[in-house]
Amino acid sequence: MSTDAANGDDDLKERVTNFLRRNFPQIQMHGGSAAIQHLDRETGEVTVMLGGACSGCGISPMTIQAIKSRMVKEIPEIETVHAETGMGGGGHDGGMSPSFPGESTSEADDADSDEGPQAPF
Repeated sequence: MSTDAANGDDDLKERVTNFLRRNFPQIQMHGGSAAIQHLDRETGEVTVMLGGACSGCGISPMTIQAIKSRMVKEIPEIETVHAETGMGGGGHDGGMSPSFPGESTSEADDADSDEGPQAPF
């Protein structure tokens, strides 16, 4: 049974990795990186660390918010996403609520538009 659990963890880790590659190719294209630091299938928590050019990047807070909001929607087993740049300031929930082209949103704070400004990366 522990083998099944390990296979499930590997599958979930692969899906999280593929999510990052598929949704945020700009991170790698601009010299950044995104790595899974911790994944707990039982609690549904994942910690993602952005590095490389993401450290100190002015847009990394928006990238972090997008990762947090999209991952829980696309991967049902994930309930909580912790993401940061390792610079200490990137993991907070700043005042910005990013929206990305093509992403439909239904949250109340996204008011009238279903498409926000394109991230400049």
